[in-house]
Amino acid sequence: MKFIIAALSLLLIVSCKRAPDLETFYPVPDFSLTDQTDKTVTLQELKGKTWVADFIFTNCGGTCPVMTGEMRKLQETLPANVRLVSFTVDPARDTTKVLADYAAEHGANRDRWLFLTGDKQALYDICIKGFKLPLEDDAGTPLEPITHSTRFVLVDGQGQIRGYYSGTEAQELNRLAADAKKLS
Repeated sequence: MKFIIAALSLLLIVSCKRAPDLETFYPVPDFSLTDQTDKTVTLQELKGKTWVADFIFTNCGGTCPVMTGEMRKLQETLPANVRLVSFTVDPARDTTKVLADYAAEHGANRDRWLFLTGDKQALYDICIKGFKLPLEDDAGTPLEPITHSTRFVLVDGQGQIRGYYSGTEAQELNRLAADAKKLS
């Protein structure tokens, strides 16, 4: 009888353990960029908010439209306090007007989903050095396109990267949504 009680107690303790905390990767570096409404956005303005970031460009014929579609789904499924931030990797073409049109075309909620542009070097530094994501720009020509990561990145309210997820795989996106809800 004592063995059964001990076994049941151990089972109860193991089943009541909390899920492991999300890993903390890197702090997002400070930035000052412009959104689709011509408003300056800084990292400080996102502090206190959980957000999901991706890196896209509007004239992409490859994965960017898929990623944007998945961000749209996240906009619909994540809690209202979770923000979405799409950084362009083609700021020469992705002006605020182009980003505003792209955002409208994809049903972006202006209060939740930012499309950011700015100085090319600043954007590339944020992507490569800050988010630790690959980015290659061979002049952005049709024959030599901009090659970038398809990862979505989860950032907590302190500006710390908490997870990397495939922006094109359903299982990964479900994991992202669950992790974002834990942080929000």
